[in-house]
Amino acid sequence: MNLSKVFNRTIVTSPERQQEADSDFTIVKRVQAGDVAAFDQLMLKYRERLYGVIYNLTSNREDAADLTQDAFIKAFQAINRFHGQSSFFTWLYKIGINTTLSHLRKSRLRSFFSLEKLQEDDTSSQILNQLTDKTGVDRDTYLRELQEKLNEAMHKLSIKHRTVITLFEIDGLSHAEIAEVMGCSEGTVRSRLHYAKQFLQGELAKYLR
Repeated sequence: MNLSKVFNRTIVTSPERQQEADSDFTIVKRVQAGDVAAFDQLMLKYRERLYGVIYNLTSNREDAADLTQDAFIKAFQAINRFHGQSSFFTWLYKIGINTTLSHLRKSRLRSFFSLEKLQEDDTSSQILNQLTDKTGVDRDTYLRELQEKLNEAMHKLSIKHRTVITLFEIDGLSHAEIAEVMGCSEGTVRSRLHYAKQFLQGELAKYLR
């Protein structure tokens, strides 16, 4: 069992990304032309995904909901400055991540990864069942222990490392997209991701056999 299976990483192909970006930009141009209501389509499309990323960084539902709303407000206010140099969702995520990082720095909150998605997904349930069979412990007890250990491990990572692994493993962003969101080079993303993975693998070694 490797770390990617524990995180149940989302994988999206480049053609799908491009098709999504083209569709979003069409909607953005409508908003910029005065069709303000069209922005609701973008909110409905990305609200849950953005909330999920922010929740995994804050581990607080109220904060995640507020920060998600703040991100969309900022995106709407700045919509005329978006000209399609990147995909809309990458641009939106950058706003959301920066909003969240600013919040975390100000409040000195610690974030924790949630296993809720892991528990709800059918494929992940199969993985967890396999792990339970290997360990010979009750599934609920195992989940609580794994949640605790993973939370502790994520707690020990810096915010930047935590953000990179959240965007890569949970939301399926590419190295290039994460670099754009975080305002750093792809090399830096790879370095942070490598360190975070190595660290988490070490912390969760007995669960990844």
